[in-house]
Amino acid sequence: MKRRKKKRCEMPEEDKKTSIEEEKAEAEAAATTPEENDAKDAKISELESKVKELEETIADLKDKALRDAADTENYKKRLRADKESAVRYANEGLIKDLLDPLDNFSRAVEAAGSTGDIESIKTGVSMVENQLQSILRNSWGLEPYSPEGEDFDPSEMEACLVQEDENLDREKVLQVLLKGYKLNGKVIRAAKVMVGKPKKN
Repeated sequence: MKRRKKKRCEMPEEDKKTSIEEEKAEAEAAATTPEENDAKDAKISELESKVKELEETIADLKDKALRDAADTENYKKRLRADKESAVRYANEGLIKDLLDPLDNFSRAVEAAGSTGDIESIKTGVSMVENQLQSILRNSWGLEPYSPEGEDFDPSEMEACLVQEDENLDREKVLQVLLKGYKLNGKVIRAAKVMVGKPKKN
């Protein structure tokens, strides 16, 4: 429970004197000199300056973050455009390589309309086919394969017809109906074949 503070007039003389001195000491402690006030003002000014500096730094960082985000978005757009262009023109080299054989094929067709020499036409078409095969093999890694007489391999061949043969001890390709193609060693079209299989007794 709080003690009621005695009024000075109620205090004995000696206590009055002590109370006055205590109040005076407190007042002196609370009082600041002009130098102390100047120091406080300088400290406040320094803190305000630091706050302003930090606010400017934050504003700069926000601006940089926005610019970086915009740059990233532009970069993504460029990547998308480059990818679309790459997909659209992925076969440009192949098409360019095929233009000469295409021109030669057109010339062969024109020649076929103006001559009755079947052998010349056959020779011209054969030359175009050889040119095409050479370009696709040498520049693009396309290899035809015709596995007649080989063991049947379902990973590279598609059996369209099957014929039993008592002279066979395992499945063999009797006839190639449509040759297959490999692109750099990978089968892109399986050869369609007629398969001979051993006859069951």
